[in-house]
Amino acid sequence: MSRGPGPSGPEGTRPLGAPVESGPESLPPPSVGSAQRGFSIPPPPPEPKIWEYHLERWRRFLDHLGEVSLLTARTTKSMFRRPFEIGSTIQQLDSLGVRSMGIVTVTSVFIGMVMTIQFAFGLRRFGGLEYIPRVVSLSFCRELAPTLTAVIVGGRIASGMAAEVGAMNVTEQVDAIRALGADPAKKLVLPRMLAAIIVMPILSIYALALGIGGAVVICSAQFDISPTFFINSSLESVRIMDFVAGVAKTPFFGYIIAIVGCHFGLRTTGGTEGVGLSTTRTVVAVSIAILIADFLLTKILMFFQTT
Repeated sequence: MSRGPGPSGPEGTRPLGAPVESGPESLPPPSVGSAQRGFSIPPPPPEPKIWEYHLERWRRFLDHLGEVSLLTARTTKSMFRRPFEIGSTIQQLDSLGVRSMGIVTVTSVFIGMVMTIQFAFGLRRFGGLEYIPRVVSLSFCRELAPTLTAVIVGGRIASGMAAEVGAMNVTEQVDAIRALGADPAKKLVLPRMLAAIIVMPILSIYALALGIGGAVVICSAQFDISPTFFINSSLESVRIMDFVAGVAKTPFFGYIIAIVGCHFGLRTTGGTEGVGLSTTRTVVAVSIAILIADFLLTKILMFFQTT
């Protein structure tokens, strides 16, 4: 049987398995879009409006605030359940308190010296060098010792908490604690929060003593103000309520440092890069939160002192 010319004829014969050559007639016409060829490039997302950007930032801030409140409630509730985590709390006291003595010593002494020189430069114009002990002692008791200690030491403490807890979170150690039936708020957050609340008043008093000591040294060496006159003038101007008003703020600072550091640590994702990002956010958030809390606590304490 003879077959007409076609693909199986002598001219149209091709080896078995050879690729079929596609001619121009096999391609879709140029008018056919890329979506009909099986792929498409999505358009870039539209730029958010300015009010949408700020609204999103406020929403994230409220999310963080709500999570911090829930973490605080869980930690406070776990405080009265056994075991009491005394060993972990003592370990955190050493890590947060004893190892922070060096930075507190250096910053307090030099801040006391700098403040003395600055006050002397201003009071010398009015012939009031004898008021340096009163001004320096009062400012250190009420504000400089508690607040600067909390900001400087808080950055160190909170960043360490965020890095430690964050590393445990990205390596699934926190999930392992939950799998064993324990509460991460009790195992990780409670010892750090109690240690920070206990340590901050002690560091504040230590910073107050060293700051006044540095001021005494500068007054005696540069402005011919004897240490005896400095101490007597300070005791005449500083009342016990000034000292209490400064120290009373430090437990709140300790709570802020611990809860913010642990909060960002428990939210850490993304490996080592996420740990670094959480640490940076913690330092910024703790510094801002301490300054805002300092303003509010100062207003509250001054209201009670004046009434």
